[in-house]
Amino acid sequence: MNHGTGPTLLLHPPRTTTAELLGQAAAWRGHTVVGSVEQATGTRVYWYGGPLAADRAAARLGLGLLEPADDWLTTVPYDLTRRRIRLTTLDEARALTGPAFVKPPSAKIEDLPAALHADGSRLPRHLDADTAVLISDPVEFAAEYRLFALDGEVAAGSRYATHGRLDPGPLDTGAHAFARELLGATAKTLPSAVCVDIGRLTDGHWAVVEANMAWFAHSYTAEPDRVLDVLLRAAGPLTHVRDPDLPYVRATCRP
Repeated sequence: MNHGTGPTLLLHPPRTTTAELLGQAAAWRGHTVVGSVEQATGTRVYWYGGPLAADRAAARLGLGLLEPADDWLTTVPYDLTRRRIRLTTLDEARALTGPAFVKPPSAKIEDLPAALHADGSRLPRHLDADTAVLISDPVEFAAEYRLFALDGEVAAGSRYATHGRLDPGPLDTGAHAFARELLGATAKTLPSAVCVDIGRLTDGHWAVVEANMAWFAHSYTAEPDRVLDVLLRAAGPLTHVRDPDLPYVRATCRP
C-alpha cells in the first residue's frame, strides 16, 4: 500500500507504550503511521521494532538501521565503566570460576538474559559455543538512566531503575553531567543516533551501562518528540544514511 511520498513510521508489533507515544508524535508531524510491512512497502520508511523482524524486512523496505559495535563497551576507558569488560564467546564464559555479569552484546537472546552469575556452570548449554557475550566485573547500580543521543548530545532521557527495580523518572543533574562527559569521550565511536544507558553506582561513581540501537529501546518518561528525532536518524532509509554512520549500519541492511 503506497501512502505517497511522505515519511512512514512502521511500528512493528507488538505495540508497546513507547511505540504508541512515538506514533502519536509522528502523526502530529504529518507522518503516516502503520503497523505492518505490507502497509509500509513502497514508502519512505522509518522503523521501530525488534531486530529479528527488522532483519526480515530490511531489504524489502530499504532500511539503514544504525547500531553500536558489539565490542563498544570494551573500548570505553575504565574511568567511564568502573569495571573490566571483555567480548568473548559463550564457550569461554562457561569456564568462569568466579562471579561475573554476562550478557549478549546487542540483540537480546531469550535463553541468555543479562544476569550476574556465580560462575559459568549454569550458562545455557544448548546455545552455540561461539555465541558472542560480554563479560564484566560485578557492580551495583543505585540508579540507571536511558539517554537518546543525537550528534553526541543528549536529545532526551529518563531514569528507568533504582537499585535494579523499575522506577521511571526524570534525569537528574548528575546524569546530565556524566552524559556530557561520556558522549564527549566516545561520540566518535558511536553512530550519530543511539541509545546509551548510564548509572550511578552505590559507591557514588558514575558509569556507563551499555549502548543499544535507538529503534528498539523503551523511552520510559523521555520526551517522545525528542526520542522521535533520534529514531528518524537511526532507523530510516539506507539511502539517507550519512557517510560517518555507514560503519554502524546493521549487517542485514547492507547490500
